[in-house]
Amino acid sequence: MGDAFIRHIELLGYEKRFFPSQHYVYMFLVKWNDLSEKVVYRRFTEIYEFHKTLKEMFPIESGDINTENRIIPHLPAPKWFDGQRSTENRQGTLAEYCYTLVNLPHKISRCLHVVNFFKVRHDDMNPVTDSLIKKPEVFLLPKDSKKNPTDITGPIVLQTYRAIADYEKSSTSEMTLKAEDMVDVVEKSENGWWFCQLKNKRGWVPAAYLEPMDGPDESEEQEPNYAGESYVVQKSYTAVEEDELTLREGDTIEVIHKLLDGWWVIRKDETTGYYPSMYLQKAGEVNISMKSELRNWSAPPRRSTIRNAKSIHKQGRKQISQETYRRNSKKYIQSQYKTNAIIEKNEPQENTTKAQPAVPPRPSKDVILNRCTESTRRKIL
Repeated sequence: MGDAFIRHIELLGYEKRFFPSQHYVYMFLVKWNDLSEKVVYRRFTEIYEFHKTLKEMFPIESGDINTENRIIPHLPAPKWFDGQRSTENRQGTLAEYCYTLVNLPHKISRCLHVVNFFKVRHDDMNPVTDSLIKKPEVFLLPKDSKKNPTDITGPIVLQTYRAIADYEKSSTSEMTLKAEDMVDVVEKSENGWWFCQLKNKRGWVPAAYLEPMDGPDESEEQEPNYAGESYVVQKSYTAVEEDELTLREGDTIEVIHKLLDGWWVIRKDETTGYYPSMYLQKAGEVNISMKSELRNWSAPPRRSTIRNAKSIHKQGRKQISQETYRRNSKKYIQSQYKTNAIIEKNEPQENTTKAQPAVPPRPSKDVILNRCTESTRRKIL
C-alpha cells in the first residue's frame, strides 16, 4: 500500500476539560485509506496554527498572490478568550473546513503537513487527567444538526453501559473488554458497532456485548414494521444459524425489524430471517465507497450467540421469536394479497362502459298529422 492519506474527517463535537485548567478540545473521527478510523482531539489554537502553516506552504492556493485563485478555505482566528459559546458556535465552520480540506487537490489534502496533524498522538489515546478533577463533559454534534450547530444546548450526558461478557478485539480500531467493565458510549452505529471509551481507552465494541446500567435497552429499538423498508444487499452472506438468511449481492429485500446488535430481521419473498445490517443499503441510495469498506469489516456477533453472558437483565428482556416474525409477516403479505385481489375484482366493474339509453322509435306519419303542430306537419307533406 502507498503513503497514508485521509479519506474523510468528521467533527463529532467537543469536550470541556478541567485539567490542567479548564479548556476545550474538538473531537474528530478521521478515516484513513487503510479503512482504519481514529478519534483525535485538537484545540482550536492548534488547528489555527496548522491552517496558517498550510497557507504559507501553498501561497497560490491560499490566495496570497491572487485572491481569485484561493481554494484553501477560510478559518477565523481564535478569540482572546475562547469560552464555551465560541467553541460551540464555531462547529459549523470547522466541520465545513474539514470537508473542504479533504476534497482539495491531492498535493494539498495528502501532504505530510495534513497527514501528520491528524495522526493519532499519545495524548489522544491517553489524555492527561487528574483523578481528583471531574471527568470531561462531552458535547456531541447530533447528525441532524451538523449544519446548524446552534441547536446544540448540551452537555450531552454519555450513557454508561456494562460489558456482559469478555470481548477480545480483532483490529486496532476496536477495544478489548472484560465482563463487568463500565464504558461510556460516544456513538451508536446501526451496523451494531458502538464507539466507546473506557478510562483512557477508546474504540469500537459490538453492541451485543453491552447493556445499559438502568434497565433493558429494547426500548431504544424500533417496533417491527411488517410493511417493510426496501433495501439492497451490498455483500453476500451465508447463513450460519438456522434463523439467518443466505443472500447474494444485488438481492432486494425488505427490512421489518431493526435491532441494536446490527442483525436485522428481513423478509425475502415469504421467508424471514436475520441478516447483518452493515451489508445492506437502502434502495435508491448510492454509496460508492461502501463496497470497498466492507471488504475489511466483519459482521458483529449476535446477542443471542454470546455464551455465558453475565447479564443482569437477561430474564427481563423482551424478545420476539422467529416464529412470531414469520407468522406476522405472512399475515401482512396475505392481507396485501387480499387487498390487491379486491381492487382487481372491482376494477373491471368500474371500467365497464355504462349501457346507453334506448332510442325510442320514430312516430308514424299519421301520429304526426294528428298530434303535432302545423309547422311540423308541413315538413312531412
